[in-house]
Amino acid sequence: MKIIFAGTPEFAVPALEHLIESPHKIVAVITQPDRPVGRGRKILASPVKLLAQKHAIPVLQPEKLRQPPFAEELRPYKPDLMVVAAYGKILPKEMLELPRFGCVNIHASLLPRYRGAAPINRAIMNGDHETGVTLMKMDETLDTGEILMTEKVDILEDDDVLSLWNILSVVGASLLMRLLEDLEQTGELKGIPQDETLASFAPKITKEDCIIDWSGSMDQVLCRIRGLSPEPGAVAQLRNKIIKILQAEPYFSDKEEYEKPILAKKEFRPGGVIHLVKNWGPVIRTGDGLVVLKLIQLPGKRPISGVDLMNGGHIKIGDQLTTSS
Repeated sequence: MKIIFAGTPEFAVPALEHLIESPHKIVAVITQPDRPVGRGRKILASPVKLLAQKHAIPVLQPEKLRQPPFAEELRPYKPDLMVVAAYGKILPKEMLELPRFGCVNIHASLLPRYRGAAPINRAIMNGDHETGVTLMKMDETLDTGEILMTEKVDILEDDDVLSLWNILSVVGASLLMRLLEDLEQTGELKGIPQDETLASFAPKITKEDCIIDWSGSMDQVLCRIRGLSPEPGAVAQLRNKIIKILQAEPYFSDKEEYEKPILAKKEFRPGGVIHLVKNWGPVIRTGDGLVVLKLIQLPGKRPISGVDLMNGGHIKIGDQLTTSS
C-alpha cells in the first residue's frame, strides 16, 4: 500500500519506523513546520522530519491545511491510506477523503475517554490505573471516529508522562502493524462507533493546570506532579522563586508516632516544609499526608535532587510552598 504519514513529536517515531521497515511504501511524510525550541530559541526540525529525511522520504510542512487546500498537494501521491500520530492539526474533509481507505489515527487513550490534546497527562493527573492506545478511523470532529483496535496498558505508581508516552508509542506502532495486516486481508477498515455517553475530554495543559494545590490529598498532589513531568512541570512558589517539581514520593516514617503529631500541628499548613531528611529530601505537608521532593528545577537552572536543594540552602524547615501562576 502507498501510505502518507502525518506526525510531529517522538511519540510518532516508532509508528513511522515500523512503517519504513514494512513492505508498504511511505510516499510522503507530513509534519509541523520547524519551530524555535528552548531558551536559545534555536530552530529545530521535528523528530518525524529527521527520521523521514534519513530515509529520503519526501517531507511536507504546511503552515495551513485549508487555505489554500493542502489536499491538492497530496493528490499526486495517490495514497491508499493516511496514518496520523500526534500531528498537531485537525485534518479537513478534503484530506480525510483523499486516501482510498481513509485516515487512521493513533490516539494515546482508550476512546471515548480522553479525547483531545493531553490524554496521557490527564489520565495520570486523574489517578487512573489504566490507559491504552486506540486506532480510530478519522472523521471531521476531534477524536470521534469509529474505533478500529485498542490495547490496554497499566499505569504504574512511578509512571510519569515520559515513561507512559514511550510505552504507548511502541504499543501504538505494534497495533498499527496488526491493523495493516487485517486491512490487506479484508480490503476494508471495520470499526465500531464510539459510545458518546462514555466520552471525556483531555484539553491542552494550561498554566493553571500546572499549579499544585497543596491542600489536596497526598495522592492528588503526587498524581499532578507525575502527570506534568518532565514537561511542562508542576509549579509552586518557594520564597520569591517559582520552582518546578518534577518528582516526589510519599513520606513514611519508620516511627509511627511521628506523622500524626506533625499533621496535627497547626503551624504546619499544607505546602509547609516540615522536615529535611538527610540523603532523601525536603518533606512537604499536603491536605492529608506528607511527600518528599525528589527532583526540582529552579528558574533557569538544570533539575537537581531534593538533597541538593537542601544542601544548597534553597529550602529550610518552616518555608511555605504556595500556589502561584
